[in-house]
Amino acid sequence: MRLEERYNKEIKDAMMAKFNYKSVMEIPKLVKVVINMGVSDARENSKACENAAGDLALITGQKAIITKAKKSVATFKVREGMNLGCKVTLRRSRMYEFVDRLFNAALPRVRDFRGINPNSFDGRGNYNLGIKEQLIFPEIEYDKIDKIRGMDITFVTTAKTDEEAKELLSLMGAPFTK
Repeated sequence: MRLEERYNKEIKDAMMAKFNYKSVMEIPKLVKVVINMGVSDARENSKACENAAGDLALITGQKAIITKAKKSVATFKVREGMNLGCKVTLRRSRMYEFVDRLFNAALPRVRDFRGINPNSFDGRGNYNLGIKEQLIFPEIEYDKIDKIRGMDITFVTTAKTDEEAKELLSLMGAPFTK
């Protein structure tokens, strides 16, 4: 059964029972997943951002947007409008499919994996996860990448507290450490 269908049946029932919601509309849900990849060597290599965007497109199945600098910072040798990275915002079925692949296929491929940090919530029900290399995704071939890059993944939920968001993500299959 797909994660989206499971959310509509089992996860909603479990959340309703644990937190004693009065209405079905109070049950938190995953709104979007934002994957951001900062490209540090973008100022020397103009193709670096395009290669990173290509990797992100392979991983997510959606075209990545190249992010640009908002301000000039002389100490970092960055000018306004310079390409700095890329990002993808996933919603609906693509989001559920990505979350399912992340929790069940990609994260178990990490060397010495013991689970993800349960303390990375922001206080408003959103979760942030950092990944050190894009090679953990089965879509990426080692021979075809130019450089190993990390990425930040943000799970945005409608949960009011971190406890509700943690329960939602763990019911979706997030492997939190104990």
